[in-house]
Amino acid sequence: MLKLEQAEQIIKAARAKGRALNLAPLTVVVLDAGGHVVASAREDHSGIARIEIATGKAWGALGVGIGSRALFDRWNAGGQGFLTGFAAATQGRMVPVPGGVLVLGADGVIGAVGISGDNSDNDEICAIAGIEAAGLGAKPGA
Repeated sequence: MLKLEQAEQIIKAARAKGRALNLAPLTVVVLDAGGHVVASAREDHSGIARIEIATGKAWGALGVGIGSRALFDRWNAGGQGFLTGFAAATQGRMVPVPGGVLVLGADGVIGAVGISGDNSDNDEICAIAGIEAAGLGAKPGA
């Protein structure tokens, strides 16, 4: 189970990585394995839709059990039909671009982190840094 203290550590470390890289303001959302928000933070001047985007990245990763980078790669490899169907089945709750990373505990997937604010690759870098700083495993792709 992903605990609040771990989620707070993830957010703190992800934000610190973003500041160290001089990235745009980030929004970080941490979901448990059931897709429920455990914690979130929106940095000053982060865009108004960033909570929804970050949540969609994390939720999409949980929805199919692969990081959102893998969803992005499937789209680019001709998997538009699958992702269109997935989007329709979930009322558009997923965002298939990097930045949604599964969180792994001792017994498998315990949640996901979604970050939005900079480019998707940088969002993913910060998510991985946050997860690893909390002593957990990160799975950004398939």
